[in-house]
Amino acid sequence: MWLFLAFLAVPLIEIALFIQVGGLIGLWPTLAIVVLTAVIGTSLLRKQGAAAMSNLRRSFSDLDDPSEPLAHGAMILFAGALLLTPGFFTDGLGFALLMPPVRRWVFRQIRQRVHVQHFEMGGRPPPARDDVVETEYEDVTPDRNTQNPNRRLH
Repeated sequence: MWLFLAFLAVPLIEIALFIQVGGLIGLWPTLAIVVLTAVIGTSLLRKQGAAAMSNLRRSFSDLDDPSEPLAHGAMILFAGALLLTPGFFTDGLGFALLMPPVRRWVFRQIRQRVHVQHFEMGGRPPPARDDVVETEYEDVTPDRNTQNPNRRLH
């Protein structure tokens, strides 16, 4: 039900904002603002996305819990989708999600509602299988070019 309301409310809010802002400053400045926010948002998204990937790699290499870097990366990705969607409301939400304090607050809110029962890094090796036979081999297939040295290739 909440998802349906969001899909209904967001376009209505965007249309109302376009009408209000367009009435105040005109059509071309309104469109310029929409394009400018997309360009600025893409630049910020690229920088923060790279930082999020670096944090995720670091958490994996340090064998730390990767849930927070993964959540930040997902929120940055969602912020990018919001910034590329034309509109003032979605741009505001997208820019808000690009701010680390906002992402930390959202992560804390999500973490309160999600309960992890078990987490393990590295794990145990997979169990041995009885139907696998280890062996070594050598390829003895003759090379076509060495069979007949007088043969010409076209």
